[in-house]
Amino acid sequence: MKKTIALLLTAILLLAPIGCAKTPDAPEASATRMFTDSVGRTVELPATIDKVAISGPLAQIVVFALCPDKLVGIAQKWDKTAEQYLATEYYHLPELGQLYGGKGEMNLETLLSSEAQVVIDVGEPKGSIREDLDALSEQTGIPFVHITASIGTMGDAYCKLGELLNMPEEAEALAAYCDAKYELITGIAGSVDKANLLYITGEKGLNVIAKDSYHAEIIDLLSNNLAVVESPSSKGTGNEVDMEQILLWNPDVILFAPDSCYTTVGSDPLWSGVAAIQNGTYYEVPFGPYNWMGFPPSVQRILGMLWMVKLLYPDAADYDLMTEVQTYFRLFYHCDLSAADYDALVANSIGAGETLAPAA
Repeated sequence: MKKTIALLLTAILLLAPIGCAKTPDAPEASATRMFTDSVGRTVELPATIDKVAISGPLAQIVVFALCPDKLVGIAQKWDKTAEQYLATEYYHLPELGQLYGGKGEMNLETLLSSEAQVVIDVGEPKGSIREDLDALSEQTGIPFVHITASIGTMGDAYCKLGELLNMPEEAEALAAYCDAKYELITGIAGSVDKANLLYITGEKGLNVIAKDSYHAEIIDLLSNNLAVVESPSSKGTGNEVDMEQILLWNPDVILFAPDSCYTTVGSDPLWSGVAAIQNGTYYEVPFGPYNWMGFPPSVQRILGMLWMVKLLYPDAADYDLMTEVQTYFRLFYHCDLSAADYDALVANSIGAGETLAPAA
């Protein structure tokens, strides 16, 4: 199952710009080295790192792509769909809990017993991040580091991880991929008239991912997000609204989150007045092993961007989506995705024929 990431990308990224600066070789005889993380904290690390822990699900997705064999545990259990994609040894790693996010605290006892040499936090830095990580490092004796990452800086994040873990070649391959795909997708989005769109969540379909919210980053980037509210929620569930407001927005396209009301809106008279429902231009975001649009908002959003642009702007998106998805799964999940697997993932959006597939 294990893949050599750099070799996978040699052909497809031959012309991509080199994203990671070269770092000096570590001293041969030194048992430790110093590393400065993304928030300016300089920490002492082992010269060689073989056992890595992560602080949350966002970091789990990012770090798993680079060094699955170094992980001593995961922040939270993989979704059950992951079992069909991940090797058994990765799927059954012990659960460590998470540092932020409100879904349970990090289990320090399990962390200490894991013999982790470093704990990596990835994502948007919290206001108290320096104090939090300093306190945890002192409490556990394990260095905690933060790597800042957004969808537009994921390449930089992988370069920093490569420096941290002494894996420059593997990290540069992932960084080049992220940079190339971000440039491709944003270039397409900048060349088209953006679709008037809502991203809807919740069993009743009465929550929206609001414009300018943390979770709306790629939605705002690739579409005209109609969900303008006074106080955008930072939660993945979004802002609660009512049917009257959705009718007033009257989107041309609706993206329904997984486990929302995608399967029932077509026959629900309450939704019959919405343009997207009338025209059949409503779709369910693919899920496996994570929501492709985020939640958590990690590197898998590159999949969501590739899918969303192909869905909304097929004439401008001159690429084969199945090939793109298969490449992503090889690089980031270390598995080979079959055509049947791909078809199942996009069954409620784009079919195997790579054309818009209005909801039935």
